[in-house]
Amino acid sequence: MTGTINLIAVYVADYAGVLILLLILLAKGWELPGRRGESFILLMLIIASMINCLIDPFIFAVDGLPGPVNRAVVVYGNSAIFLYNLIVGTGVLALIIRHINKKIARVQYLMIVALTALETIILIVNLFKPLVFYVDENNVYSRRPLYFLYIGVAFYLLIYSLVVYITAKIRDGSVRYFPVWEFIIPIICGVTLQTLFYGISTQPVSFAIAFCSIVICLQKEYLYLDKLTGAYNRYELDKIIRHYARRGQKKFAAIMLDMNGFKSINDDFSHKEGDEALKNMAHVLTQVVGNDGNVIRFAGDEFVIVMDANDDDDVALITQKINDAVNNYNATSGKPYCLSASIGGKVFDTSDASDVLGRIDRIMYENKVEYYKDHDRRSR
Repeated sequence: MTGTINLIAVYVADYAGVLILLLILLAKGWELPGRRGESFILLMLIIASMINCLIDPFIFAVDGLPGPVNRAVVVYGNSAIFLYNLIVGTGVLALIIRHINKKIARVQYLMIVALTALETIILIVNLFKPLVFYVDENNVYSRRPLYFLYIGVAFYLLIYSLVVYITAKIRDGSVRYFPVWEFIIPIICGVTLQTLFYGISTQPVSFAIAFCSIVICLQKEYLYLDKLTGAYNRYELDKIIRHYARRGQKKFAAIMLDMNGFKSINDDFSHKEGDEALKNMAHVLTQVVGNDGNVIRFAGDEFVIVMDANDDDDVALITQKINDAVNNYNATSGKPYCLSASIGGKVFDTSDASDVLGRIDRIMYENKVEYYKDHDRRSR
């Protein structure tokens, strides 16, 4: 498939994308407090997109020009753009999964690796036998049948991302500040337009617009997150409890945790180390709860977990999982102190969801009294 290339439109679109991405980088919009993994993914995606926007117009400019150098630019440049589209597709999916579910499941990780390996191999084969695109003796680029495989995979990744988002939204509503559809729509539009109308370049700038939207959504969400630990903050806790309490006849568990001996960590090892202890406790809780609920830093060294549950046995089970995870952390952390927490929780339903925090606080306090029967009370 060939057609007329509008170089002016290509330059305008690509360098508009560069400007958008540069502003995001300069403003450090990719930096997400308490979420280093997500910050790194977003930073890499922005840098890759900026490189893509910079090289894309050169590939269009030399298309059809004679000479081995121009041919190399067309062949290897287009190969890089196809690979970039895959990287962005899998990167956006990884960012969405990690943000919503706190971690990438093994099956999802294997899917991403398999798609990346398959499409990379096909692009290498394409250098010797044109399957995805072809560059003729006049250095003119044209598409080949497997071009549409890459478009199909791109749409699959986008649809899969939407399914992850919609599933999470139905489950607990905690992603209301992360509307995935808002930044997937520009990508879908950009990919569709460039597929249907050869000679225009809408994909790079659509990715830039999408990343701008991602940054705006995440920064808005971080108004409701604790800046130190990355858990939700006290203000958001009220909304989360109201959301769970309004869901028909479904029951939910509210669990309060108060770190034991936190004062002694601050006194003996510095307040900086105390901050690290809080962050590590929040990380342990987030890993245990995963996508089954929400972790909130309530105040100081207190955390609250809100999640679906059927009865108090579920509370006992999650409590045991937390204790096991904390013990595993202590065994491998290398810290001169151990983390621990007093825990109290209860199952609530829509007809009995009053004074949730007061009731779980009393249960937690009873557990703390038992703890200090066998531990030094001065560490309180």
